[in-house]
Amino acid sequence: MRDVTYRRLFAAQIVALLGTGLLTVALGLLAFDLAGKDAGAVMGTALTIKMFAYVGFAPVINALVARLPKKPVLIGADLIRAGMALCLPFITETWQIYVVIFLLQSASATFTPAFQSLIPAVLRNEKDYTRALSLSRLAYDMEALVSPAIAALLLGVLSYNKLFLGTVGGFLFSAFMVIITTLPAGPAQAAAPSSLWHRTTLGARIFWRNRRLRSLLALNLVVSAPTALVLVNTVVVVREVLHRPDTDLALALACFGVGSMIVAVGAPRLLDRLGDRTVMLTGAALIPAALAGATALLFLPAGDATWWWLLGLWFLLGAGNSTILTPSSRLLREASTEETRPYVFTAQFSLSHACYIISYPLAGIAGAAAGLGTAALALTVLAMIGAAGAFLSWPRHTAATTDTVESLEQGDEQPAGDRGRARR
Repeated sequence: MRDVTYRRLFAAQIVALLGTGLLTVALGLLAFDLAGKDAGAVMGTALTIKMFAYVGFAPVINALVARLPKKPVLIGADLIRAGMALCLPFITETWQIYVVIFLLQSASATFTPAFQSLIPAVLRNEKDYTRALSLSRLAYDMEALVSPAIAALLLGVLSYNKLFLGTVGGFLFSAFMVIITTLPAGPAQAAAPSSLWHRTTLGARIFWRNRRLRSLLALNLVVSAPTALVLVNTVVVVREVLHRPDTDLALALACFGVGSMIVAVGAPRLLDRLGDRTVMLTGAALIPAALAGATALLFLPAGDATWWWLLGLWFLLGAGNSTILTPSSRLLREASTEETRPYVFTAQFSLSHACYIISYPLAGIAGAAAGLGTAALALTVLAMIGAAGAFLSWPRHTAATTDTVESLEQGDEQPAGDRGRARR
């Protein structure tokens, strides 16, 4: 990418995500130190709290800051995240994890939608934007690949508590890059809806009017199942079931990231040849199949081959997730205008994470109470339900997805006649 603004924002994203990846590994080990075999329940609860912050906080805070300049919003959120991460090395009780995670993720709920909705304004060319989505997916995969590899190396010479300092540095670097970047001006304030309630719910109402976005909601449910299994229960499988060292936890998470990264690299070409629908629904079919394999693996007694099967299945789950996540922002861009784009991206951020309020407790609490195999089975069923909804909701023809949003921007309900014409 030649655009200087995008390069700086992308650099900020990469470094912040590297720090977040260190946080994921260190938090799992901290939970294991504090709770032992119940670490999965602690991680599940912490991640569920994170989702509540995303779902309940993001739409409201976006509505409140919608008329503010993007730069101070992004910088302020990064500084809050850095401050919260700095508290993590000093935690001695599980309840303290929950408080710090809530505050840190509330800041992330402010930062991430604002950041994502900014990129279409920076890159207005469709091909450039698609390449940026591929790069963004790769950046997120750094959290599951490069960060665990770095964590594995650092754990050989440092205690896991020191990894949290890398998270602090990542957020501070992100804030610095935003400071030195000239951001594009947003839409005129007069174009924004005046009612706080209208701004809070606008994105969700646009989702409901657009059939492809309704299908995306079901796909979000599919993605939440393998993500919950991997993030919540990998530490328990590796340490408690297979009795492998800390470095193998990083390796298992890295396999999930490798699968996602390989798909993300090829995504622009796949999307050009096959289109969004074929690529994303392929992922919706792959994920339940791979989860079924993981369920069988976790019900069987652990043997010499269990570790290698685990790595292979984690790779497939990462690949399936990437086929859905990489193109998803293309659907959001097509369904929004410049004025409504922040609200649509915020709705996707909030509604997608609402799915994790279901999947994280299934992975953590059900895993601790009924066993890892039972938790994996429940997540498989969840993914199958989401996949069925996605296949049924997504129309085969683009014309069927055209929904007008102008009346929503003005705060009025769309007339019945317009709705009928949109469906046709």
